[in-house]
Amino acid sequence: MTRAPRPGESGSDKKGGGLIERNDADLRISFLGGPARDIRPSGSCNQLRHSVYKTRTKSEKPETSSKTMDLDIDSLRKWIGKSESQSDQVTPTPIAALSATLDRDDPFPQPGDALPPFWHRLYFLPICRQSELGPDGHPKRGGFLPPVPLPRRMYAGARLQFHHPVHVGDTISQVSRIVDVNYKSGRTGPLVFVLLRHEISDGAGLALSEEQDIVYRDNPTPGAPEGAPHKAPDNAAWTQEIHPDVVMLFRYSALLFVGHRIHYDRRYVTEVEGYPGLVVHGPLIATFLLELLKRNVPGANIAGFSFRAIKPLFDIAPFRVSGRVEEDRKTVKLWATTPEGWLAMDATATLA
Repeated sequence: MTRAPRPGESGSDKKGGGLIERNDADLRISFLGGPARDIRPSGSCNQLRHSVYKTRTKSEKPETSSKTMDLDIDSLRKWIGKSESQSDQVTPTPIAALSATLDRDDPFPQPGDALPPFWHRLYFLPICRQSELGPDGHPKRGGFLPPVPLPRRMYAGARLQFHHPVHVGDTISQVSRIVDVNYKSGRTGPLVFVLLRHEISDGAGLALSEEQDIVYRDNPTPGAPEGAPHKAPDNAAWTQEIHPDVVMLFRYSALLFVGHRIHYDRRYVTEVEGYPGLVVHGPLIATFLLELLKRNVPGANIAGFSFRAIKPLFDIAPFRVSGRVEEDRKTVKLWATTPEGWLAMDATATLA
């Protein structure tokens, strides 16, 4: 049995599935924003859907370093190739509800209407029994993803390819597979990277493919310095100010059946997790970026979309979403900016 290197020793620094570079810049990005999720069949639990922070409560004890030292990467890599599948139907009410949450004045969806890109998250929801939830509202550890003995799990980013739209009334299926599991000892301590691939199909074949990077890490050391923030670009062609509030975040959590309390429980998020306000969901920020694109490039046919969350955004102040079309007229750069001017999310859309 091969154990992972101890913190400070060199570990695997290869790309997970050839997709993301394992350097400290990426790791810093990974720890600060976006969702993470397990995928299990409809009716079962343990999906990391839309939260970036898996932190202990004040009543919980920190994970011990001995647990980290005993991390068995060979055992965890046995999860590579594991898959889960589930099915769902594209019903109109969730689409109408998300449209209202985004303050869009759309007609009620009709059979045959195309589902907007990235709105597939309204389906294949994590159905967890109340007894399967932890004190933070997240599903308890275990299930489809490997049982990594590190207390925090973060969503490092995603890459999506839209092959063809699905429509209201369609029956759709999703197959999820663990593509890779890797270890590295980074600047912040031991890290485990899990690469997931999800494929959604309808009667016409593969409609959407999505790759997600999940990072597991230890609890931060008190007083440890944070990574330097990144200044947001200043060459936007379009910018919109977003005013998040508790009602918006609660409605979005309810639509996606997300129980993580950092998004709607102010007392919990400030007194237990120590954040200044309610955390805006990473996918909600990404959705606002795509809305900005569609509003400024009417009729845009989005073939690909990738994003990574860099710094958290909160409901205590407005934030901005911005973008521009590159010279090739096919690439659209998108980003979200904190109230202080730091880069909160970095994204790229590819037009067909």
